[in-house]
Amino acid sequence: MSSVQVLHVSHAVNTGLAHCVGDYVDYQAKHGVHVTVACPGGRLAALAGARGADVVTWRAVRGPGPGMLAEAQQFRRILEDVRPDVVHLHCAKAGLIGRMVLRGRVPTVFSPHAWSFQAVDGALRRAVLAWERYALRWTDVVVCVSAAERDTGIAHGLSGRMEVLPNAVLPGSVEPIRARPRVSVREELGLENGVPVAVCAARLARQKGQDVLIDAWPAVRAAVPGARLVLVGDGVARPALEAAVERAGAEGVQFTGPVDRETALSWMYASDVVVCPSRWEGMSLVPLEAMALGRPLVVTAVDGMAEAVPPGTGWIVPPEDPAALAGAVVTVLSDTEAARAAADAGRRRASLTIGDDSASRLLDLYGEVLQLSAL
Repeated sequence: MSSVQVLHVSHAVNTGLAHCVGDYVDYQAKHGVHVTVACPGGRLAALAGARGADVVTWRAVRGPGPGMLAEAQQFRRILEDVRPDVVHLHCAKAGLIGRMVLRGRVPTVFSPHAWSFQAVDGALRRAVLAWERYALRWTDVVVCVSAAERDTGIAHGLSGRMEVLPNAVLPGSVEPIRARPRVSVREELGLENGVPVAVCAARLARQKGQDVLIDAWPAVRAAVPGARLVLVGDGVARPALEAAVERAGAEGVQFTGPVDRETALSWMYASDVVVCPSRWEGMSLVPLEAMALGRPLVVTAVDGMAEAVPPGTGWIVPPEDPAALAGAVVTVLSDTEAARAAADAGRRRASLTIGDDSASRLLDLYGEVLQLSAL
């Protein structure tokens, strides 16, 4: 693979996806692959550049809109300049623009990182599904981050080759945080000893379900006086979430604003429980990181979460159920023995998933699609 030119494409640059792509870039560059990343800048550009990739600017935004023609034209110019052997498209926007422009002329890998049709309803959902089915003709392989993500695609009529490469916490990513005393990390973050702290680390967006957690929070505070909720991250939903805090009368809620990965990991490590109230996911990195840090978890029963959080390693509740969410968080904050047992089981589980298996398998997939394209 040392002579292969791989182009990764993503509109998302400041989320967990940036670290997923960054980890792949790191592994591929270390194995002699010539890697280029096309993205709008941000954390992904910095990570990719630091890990040995060429970085080119692709000025794309998350949703569809009038700028799509310009995005497609710029992507076409990037293809002409880079001349990749394999193109790896990440998330819906890159999957849309990339496959419309490429149309199968270059071996194409697509990673949805959670299906876009799960974000919409009605006629728009049907249209997005129709596009995904049509675009498979220009997709050599779809890479899913969980078996549940693959199964959801199949259940909605998506055919073609799908491979599951689970997200993983790579070696060295959490050890520097975990090696420090938690009390020191809490002090640096302004957390008093003995104050129960729940942390939700995610982009502030409807998908991530912070509004459900805010609705649940008054019940948590009633059962666990003085408990604090820290929403780590930033996003378009912040104004709506701040308004939701006011409406719910939710006390003890803190917004950190945008933070880097080390700071997000520090908040998780300092917490008494990490909460992932998502409405849908492919496979979030946060529960994997929380387990590796030895923190108890409360997650929702959505795609990918059950695989990431097997029985005994955390509490799983229905999505969009504030009462169930509050009950689980209260249990973790009140029952220290059960919380410790789940955290220990999660840490053991994480030790089994830390590694380069997915990154190695992805390189194998690139080789396979290149061989097929040469026939």
